[in-house]
Amino acid sequence: MSEFEHKLREAERRVRSGHMTRRDFMQFAAAAGIAIPLASTMFSKAEAQEPKKGGTFRIGMEGGSASDSLDPTTYSDSVMIAASLCIMNNLVEFDADGNPTGELFETWDVQPGAQDWVFNVRQGIKFSNGKTLDADDIIYSIGLHRGDKTKSPAKGNLEQIAEMKALSPTQVGITLKSGNADFPAILGDYHLVIVPKDHTDWDMPIGTGAYTLESFEPGVRLVFKNRGDYWKPGRGNFETVEILNIQDPAARTAALQSGQVDAVNRLDARTVDLLMKDPNLAIVRTKGTGNRFCFVSRVTMDPFTNKDLRLALKWGIDREKIIKQVYSGYATPGNDHTLDALNPYYNTEMPQRTYDPDKAAFHFKKAGLAPGTKIELQTSEGAWGSAVDCAQIYQESIKAAGIDLSVNKVSGDGYWDNVWLKVPFCAVYWGRRLTADVYFTEVFGSGSSWNDSDWRVPEFDALVAEARIELDDAKRKEIYFKCQEMIAEDGGQICFAITDYLDGYSPKVAGVKQHARYDLDDNRVAEKAWFA
Repeated sequence: MSEFEHKLREAERRVRSGHMTRRDFMQFAAAAGIAIPLASTMFSKAEAQEPKKGGTFRIGMEGGSASDSLDPTTYSDSVMIAASLCIMNNLVEFDADGNPTGELFETWDVQPGAQDWVFNVRQGIKFSNGKTLDADDIIYSIGLHRGDKTKSPAKGNLEQIAEMKALSPTQVGITLKSGNADFPAILGDYHLVIVPKDHTDWDMPIGTGAYTLESFEPGVRLVFKNRGDYWKPGRGNFETVEILNIQDPAARTAALQSGQVDAVNRLDARTVDLLMKDPNLAIVRTKGTGNRFCFVSRVTMDPFTNKDLRLALKWGIDREKIIKQVYSGYATPGNDHTLDALNPYYNTEMPQRTYDPDKAAFHFKKAGLAPGTKIELQTSEGAWGSAVDCAQIYQESIKAAGIDLSVNKVSGDGYWDNVWLKVPFCAVYWGRRLTADVYFTEVFGSGSSWNDSDWRVPEFDALVAEARIELDDAKRKEIYFKCQEMIAEDGGQICFAITDYLDGYSPKVAGVKQHARYDLDDNRVAEKAWFA
């Protein structure tokens, strides 16, 4: 078989299994000299493939811990997001391009000014206990994330709600404190899964999803059984789904290669070129929408209350070296805020911060810290698989500025409960958010319980609120540009890399695609995929 024939056969296999998008296949076809009508025919046949039912689908995932819970007010990483979406549904789903589409809210209407919304509840949907979904269930489920008592990360985004009421069993009216044209995207927050009114048993959640929970060992595995007759045509195809917590990327890859699992997230970028050559694997790469990897200081804790120290730490990290050595080029440099270049409001006028040990030394000296001041960074594979490697390169690069950075590797067990939001300086990652408003409100807003730098600035909050109701796109962009400048210059976040999502699949897994928000097809692979 010639090299061309091998590549063509591989492309056909990826199309059939759903691992190659139409755009990617057309680009391949053009480069290979395949006639476009023929290429279109090949892709159309693959798209017409009927989902098949049955089988046990096993997913090996990073992003879980021994402290995991199915209480939706606690979700902080991928395992629990994917698990929740086996059992429950959101109000709003995002399509592959990142546009909000109806899920349990089927449709919606808004009055001029984007302050008064009416959402239509999808009718005839039943929970796993037989109860029919209605407006009261939705109001209760949203209410879990509102009020003074909740610690939900979604609380900050929902503070804009002034009033919420059932207009009928099939309609929910929501009035905002001020207009927000992006409000349906807010309701797509993965924490906002729907349970019956008054439900509180998070050991055995009741939902409208394709599966019910059979067993759960936090930090180890979850098992789900198909409940039958799922309301979404063509979805919920597996008889059983298992999610296995495999934190180590080498172990995940080995499990996929040996057939112990059928899908994995977060492949190690250092080995993915080799994996792409394996005919027994299918790799889905989503460029520039992956995790934002950061080292974050809490600006209210000494010595990080000093702005010049924070600037020294930002100039002293060699982003390009980390991207090359740790991510093999499957990442782009971060610019010390969480927006990515694919977001329409990304600040294209702000220079990319680069490695400059002279500037780092200047700001460190200007900080005027007492001799012997200790700069300690806590990190762990529990933050993400390569966090320790990134920290060690950072430690070496910042030495050139005369800064002694101590890297303290801590246990991965309970990292997100015991370290994040608690220690002065640690490793953190953020997944993609689909609107600038969600980013800024959830990551940097004064009302957010997930504001991990504790950077709470009234002027910034006012700008975000102003942009939320600004309908002139040019003016809105100007405001968001200013927001990014404020964060990068004054905040405690060192966002040094935005990675590509790299998922691995067995060739027998069909029906998955790239997604604009998260890996594993927006963490819905158990719902969307099937065995070919």
